[in-house]
Amino acid sequence: MHIDLRTVSIEPLRQTFDHIAARIGNDKAASRYIEGTMDLQASANPHYRPTWDPEHEIFDATRTAITMKDWYALKDPRQFYYGTYTASRARMQETAEADFEFVESRGLDASYDDAARRTALDFYVPLRHVAWGANMNGASMCAYGFGTAITQACLYHGMDQLGIAQYLTRLGLTLGDQGEVQFAKKAWLEQPQWQELRRLVEDTWVIKDWFELFVAQNVAIDGLLSGLAYTEVDQALSAKAGSTVSLLTRFQSDWFADSSKWVDACMKVAAAENAENKVQLQQWLAHWRGRTMAALQPIAKQALGAESDAALARVSAQLDARMAKAGLTAAN
Repeated sequence: MHIDLRTVSIEPLRQTFDHIAARIGNDKAASRYIEGTMDLQASANPHYRPTWDPEHEIFDATRTAITMKDWYALKDPRQFYYGTYTASRARMQETAEADFEFVESRGLDASYDDAARRTALDFYVPLRHVAWGANMNGASMCAYGFGTAITQACLYHGMDQLGIAQYLTRLGLTLGDQGEVQFAKKAWLEQPQWQELRRLVEDTWVIKDWFELFVAQNVAIDGLLSGLAYTEVDQALSAKAGSTVSLLTRFQSDWFADSSKWVDACMKVAAAENAENKVQLQQWLAHWRGRTMAALQPIAKQALGAESDAALARVSAQLDARMAKAGLTAAN
């Protein structure tokens, strides 16, 4: 018996869902990111206004002073939806786990220079409280923001911060012990050099405008603190005692480079939308950049001594350059 197998090409009647086709045309196949992001925000037939905020709908674009013709213009250039996000972070976690294992298996934690160890513990471990606060802020932006394009990315960003808090805790346990983690908590609550940063973090928790919170947390605090912690302090410790701390903080360094692409893209699109947006964003940026710089000065001096001012100047210049590309002026 002879069997003749033939392939038949069946042209689909449509390439994607109707609401996606309305945006990109029915003749184009949409990516999973687009299909899992665009127009998913509930925007019609709201059930009732929340009793705790009767001036707004549950999902309300007027919760921020920023206005957009299309909130889905704030797309993530990394095209993260749940599947791609978790796959990306799983790879980063595998690298981080391998780094911690390398440090411990080679005894790099035990042989690390005592003075550098003290600097690392005193500087990095209290920062886990900053990351935890950023996790809360990410959840807040997701809850009160508008448009899945930005709210889902804010949630992922907040979960990343929770992971950073855990890795900073683990750094404390690797270079020290449980007592170091408790000491860092006491320092965060009581030592004077941490109080301006603590006040800054706690003040962000009560920001009403979720896009202002985006600027305060994701642009100013993350932009300046990450540059200080994972470039300037890290390089100073590496020059004195080798790259042990670099291995223990690689996740944070790689994460900042990755997340900055999304943050900068959102700022650029929002600023270009209209003149009012640009003015508002620059006001927020100047305010929160100034507060963050003031809050970082004491801990930068603690970690870097006489080099702290130069380090902060480099960090602020890097943020200014990023915002200039987005069409904004970061300086006061």
